[in-house]
This record gives sequence, C-alpha cells and structure tokens, in this order.
Amino acid sequence: MFYFCYIQMKKLIIILSCVLTCKLVCAQSKTYFSSSGEMIFSFAQISKGGKELESNLRWSPVFNWQGIVNHDFGKYAGIFYGFGIRNVGFIYDVPDTDTLKKYRTYNFGIPIGIKLGNMNGTFFWAGYEFEMPFVYKEKTFVNERKTDVFEVWFSKRYNPYMNALFAGINFKGGFNIKFKYYLDNFFNKNFVETVNGVQVKPFSDFTANVFYIAVDWHVFRDVREYKSNKRRSGKSNQSVYNTPQ
Repeated sequence: MFYFCYIQMKKLIIILSCVLTCKLVCAQSKTYFSSSGEMIFSFAQISKGGKELESNLRWSPVFNWQGIVNHDFGKYAGIFYGFGIRNVGFIYDVPDTDTLKKYRTYNFGIPIGIKLGNMNGTFFWAGYEFEMPFVYKEKTFVNERKTDVFEVWFSKRYNPYMNALFAGINFKGGFNIKFKYYLDNFFNKNFVETVNGVQVKPFSDFTANVFYIAVDWHVFRDVREYKSNKRRSGKSNQSVYNTPQ
C-alpha cells in the first residue's frame, strides 16, 4: 500500500516541478487560488462473477470540495493543481433478488491539469487526479427497506489509492460541467473477512470502475476577486441604507 502511494506521489512531485519551472519561464503568468464545491451524479461499470451488471444513478451533493492553484499563461492557456475531498460511490441491484446495494468512500485527491480557451470566458480543461480513500460506507436494502449499514475508517475493503482522468468545460459566468473516470477498481479483491467462522473474499470476482458527471460553479474564480466584489457590494448597500430620505 505505502509503496504504491509513494510511487504515485513521486510522479506528482515530478509533474508539479515541471509546472513550477514552466511558471518561472513564463514571466507574464497570472497566479491565483480558487475553490468550489460540486454535485456528483455517478454510475459504475460493474462486473461480478463474469457477468456485466447495470448501476443506478447516485447523487451526492455533499461533501465535495476542492481548492485549486491556477497559473494562467496569457489569455488562452493555463495549468492548475490542488487538493480536494469527494464523496464517490455507486448503487446497483443484486441480480435475481430484491436487494439493492450502495457503496461509497470519501477520498482525498490531488488533481493536476491544463486549461485551453478564453481564460475570461469559455474554455476546456482536463487532467489527472490521484486519490486516497479514507472512509468506507456500505448500505443494504431488501424490498426497499434498509437492513444493514456500516461505516469503517481506513478499511481494507477498497484499494488504497485510485487513479482518475477528468475533462470539463467552463462556461462564461463560471458554470462548469465535468466528466471523470476512475481507472482502478473500487474494491480490493484480496480483502478477506470471516463469515460464520469461514474466511471469504467477498470482492474477489467484483469489479467496479466508477465514473461520474459533476456540476460545478466558479471552479476557477479567483477568491480575491470574489472577496473584493463582496466588500464593494457591502459598501454600496450600506451607502444606500444610510442615505437621508
């Protein structure tokens, strides 16, 4: 686990070093910090026992937050990197039963990407994200009744890290749509648990690659400009309020 995380972090450090070098070369770049939340609509490519299964739509509006450092090289290109926490999972119906299963993890992620287009309007963005899950939750419903639920921190049920690719579009005004696909299986196939005194591997034949569409607002808005506009708006309202009638 730690070895794989070390290799992935090493790759990120190399990429970030290249980013900082590029910034030093491009003296006219603009650097700023942005942050936002997002609403996630997720599915998964599922295979269990060699059989392809369909997933149901999962909506997770909370808690999804990200902070981003932006370097814009002029008006038409830029790069970014940062960190975030996301609620990622999927839902599916167990075949030939009245059982529905819900799985999710909270992940700490480190994204890095590029932006191409009008930095003050509409532009495309894409990149890679390294994520480390840290809390797992599983729910079981039978005939639409919740029969079991449990949550585990730092569980061995999921893979210790996940690699994902993403792409999105930023529209003028700050509205964003993003697509993201996880390259790694959601579960750890080697996980072992004891059921009725017998050791079993519940995920040995279970493969699930999560993907989602997310709606974001002001992902790349400079937080300093937002605070400045808010202060000016507050002063304007105060001036109107204090005007003698």
